Amino acid sequence: MIVNKNRLMALAALALGASSIALVAAPGAMLSAADAAASGMIPPAEFVKKPNMRSPRISPDGKHLAYLAGAGGKEVLVVMDLTNPSAPPKPIVAAEEAREGGDRSMTGFRWIGNNHVVMTIIQREKTTGPRPADYRRLVAYSLSDGKMVQQAWDKAGGDASNVMWANQTTGEYLLERDSVGENTERYGLPEVVRVNVATGQYSMVQRKNPIVNAGWAADSEGVVRAGFSNDGDNGKLRMLYRSNDKENFRTVYNAADSSFTKSIPLPRVFIPGTDKAYVITNKDGVDKVYTMDLNTLQLSEPVFQTPGFDVQGIITDYDDKKVIGYSTFDGSMNSVYTSPREKEIQGFLDEMFGKGEARLVDSDRTSNKLVIYAGGTNKGGGFYLYDVAAAKIDLLNWQKTAVKDTPLNPVKAEWVTASDGVKLQVIVTYPRHRTGKKLPVVIMPHGGPFGALSATNALEPWNQPLAEAGYVVIQPNYRGSGGYGKEFVKIGRAPGGYGKRMQDDLTDVLNAYAAKGIVDAGRACIMGWSYGGYASARGAQRDPKLWRCAISGAGVYDMPLMNKWDAEHLGRFSSGFQATSEDPEGISPARNTDGPWAPILIVAGERDARIPMEQSRTLVAGLKRSGKVENTDYRYIVQPQGTHNLPYDDVHIQWITEALGWLARFNPAYITADSDKPVG
Repeated sequence: MIVNKNRLMALAALALGASSIALVAAPGAMLSAADAAASGMIPPAEFVKKPNMRSPRISPDGKHLAYLAGAGGKEVLVVMDLTNPSAPPKPIVAAEEAREGGDRSMTGFRWIGNNHVVMTIIQREKTTGPRPADYRRLVAYSLSDGKMVQQAWDKAGGDASNVMWANQTTGEYLLERDSVGENTERYGLPEVVRVNVATGQYSMVQRKNPIVNAGWAADSEGVVRAGFSNDGDNGKLRMLYRSNDKENFRTVYNAADSSFTKSIPLPRVFIPGTDKAYVITNKDGVDKVYTMDLNTLQLSEPVFQTPGFDVQGIITDYDDKKVIGYSTFDGSMNSVYTSPREKEIQGFLDEMFGKGEARLVDSDRTSNKLVIYAGGTNKGGGFYLYDVAAAKIDLLNWQKTAVKDTPLNPVKAEWVTASDGVKLQVIVTYPRHRTGKKLPVVIMPHGGPFGALSATNALEPWNQPLAEAGYVVIQPNYRGSGGYGKEFVKIGRAPGGYGKRMQDDLTDVLNAYAAKGIVDAGRACIMGWSYGGYASARGAQRDPKLWRCAISGAGVYDMPLMNKWDAEHLGRFSSGFQATSEDPEGISPARNTDGPWAPILIVAGERDARIPMEQSRTLVAGLKRSGKVENTDYRYIVQPQGTHNLPYDDVHIQWITEALGWLARFNPAYITADSDKPVG
């Protein structure tokens, strides 16, 4: 790869105002991995194993890097000394999700000051109820002496982990935590305390308010400016606001959205010295960025928008004082910078790695040391350290050692027209080892259902191992998916959407690619997790002639039963988020087990906190009553250590291995009529 020296020099000058800086390039760090890896088969487990490096965060002074490292099927938080690259990273704490009562695990981290990595620790405890309870606390690790310091644990309730604001110079920060005391339940009303990261000592800043049950918001100076409440029974979201810490709070918003499709204009970034904030709302159809007067809720003209798509977020500078860009979605997740310096950096990355193939992950406080991620969509990725002042870029680590920067199965965002004329965006992964037409296909609806799946999706990474095995993988953003505006969500939430018209979208996508000659509609299976698991089971039950097999993980199979559970645990109003069908019994696979079914693999985790085990057990019991034969018509796998998120290598590898086995049995990737043959 050719490094553009002029670009590096220009960026260095932009950072330091220098007229001449020596260039030190590290082109070897960016050379391709061995060509042999590109031509061979990557084992499926390598795609789902814990990465070598994940979520890197650089210290404010740019001298240390904290990140999650895969080790023995688990993740460990480690710290690397960037001033001494030859020194091995120092392990701090295991980051595996808690499985059992009594387990303690680390679930998140950040820097506060240059000497402390502050971690969110979850302590899982057994309760008298059907599920254990999680208690969240912060612990600060000191680089200088290796000690762990508890952060404001005294008199804290269930959750004491939300860092609202931090002063990177003094090491003081604001912590929102559940309070304890009379009339306060374990997950009770939030309060805000000021904490010294070095000692863990705290002082009160904002006492609990009987109205505020959903959290507080602070500005870039550390002043608590807003509080929120959410009523699970009537659906009303309420916002309290004040201009400064000398005023009392007053209600400025109090309303409910029964359609569950509106973006409530809550402050994302307070504009210093004003009563205004940047907000994101879909009042005009799609999510756009506005400024809003927090006294009157008056919105400006749109500040930023992406026509036809929802803006995903706002990017601020290091101290959250200034907006420097926006997170966008157009089938892929992207960052669009408005700051001249960040625009220049992104242009350099596009030139060096290819447009859209690299992104800024983190930076030190002066934006001189930058952590870059390159790759990940059409080739394996890695993290790089870019020293702007030295005009030098070095590889920190590959995301996955077995993959490195090997070309992956190409992923494309494409469009399909459904049978009723609705435009659907789909994410298609084409098998890199195939040359023929009319290939076998797996339709893979994403979870949610009311989110969106992008070409850079990391939560459901199963497209790559399936494509590597020889299947075209199509992941539709069916109606109801997020990212395309509130009307697109509404048509999915319509009474005939869930389990019916949303299901038709999957059929339409299959037929569209079959009509192009890309896939063979007679060699199709359906696979998914969570809502995708429901859609897969619904497909096996509703359209058994369409699908040669179905693979369903963590799915809902009995809608009335799930609606009852949601009403008991989420509140009467909030339970309506999923309960949109006019025919819950009719769209429930577990209540319609008679008649023909496509062969179905069912996977459930005993420790799934979102979908009760009774869902899969009810489905399997129904299949048995209807005369379906285990290991012929269905296969049922219970993962004793499984959760809703497949967070461990063992359960994740089992999921993808069993899925590939089920596909090979009922829908082989290669048959004698194919013009091409398996690799190796």
